[in-house]
Amino acid sequence: MQQQHRQPELVEGSLPVFVFPTDLVFYADEQTSHKQVLTLYNPYEFALKFKVLCTAPNKYTVVDATGAVKPQCCVDIVIRLKDVRPCHYGVYDKFRLQVSEQSQRKALGRKEVTATLRPSAAQEPPSPRPQDEERRIKEQFAESEFFEQTAIQTENRPAAGGPSLLTVLLGLVCVAALMLPTLGDEESTVPLYLHLSVNKKLVAAYVLGLLTMVILRT
Repeated sequence: MQQQHRQPELVEGSLPVFVFPTDLVFYADEQTSHKQVLTLYNPYEFALKFKVLCTAPNKYTVVDATGAVKPQCCVDIVIRLKDVRPCHYGVYDKFRLQVSEQSQRKALGRKEVTATLRPSAAQEPPSPRPQDEERRIKEQFAESEFFEQTAIQTENRPAAGGPSLLTVLLGLVCVAALMLPTLGDEESTVPLYLHLSVNKKLVAAYVLGLLTMVILRT
């Protein structure tokens, strides 16, 4: 009699979450540092869905604050700092990444990432002792509350309204030009002034190709 091997049920909050980096440092005078990337890894044999929470959601914009990670894959989560006022220098915020199975709502695991804003990379403060720094952060977040980030989809574009009237009219003109007889066609009953040369038809065909690409992208 064969025994069926069942995957043990995961306890809420017990699943290790793999995120890199574990802390984000923004610099007010470096525009490039205002955009940071968190990479969430899924080394497991099942898919995970994730949600990003933050203690100060109004200061940051998170692209794809919710989503899913396929088994043994990873996703990049873009975090942009919006508020670089001096009153936020040295303030620690936290992001919490919660993960769960696709078919479940309970959080199987969570990982917290600290974020701080500094005036300049050239004015780095002297590094405190690790124990003191860790204790200060724990004290600051002892009673912190996490809030959901507003989800912003990647490459969020306004809905396309279709090609413009001018584009359609130009396309019809090019089609009509291609249908006219070529210069030198004596058997055509079309008036001679409507006969087009080969070069003009090539130009019409080229313009029609460009218009077609524009119409397909809208």
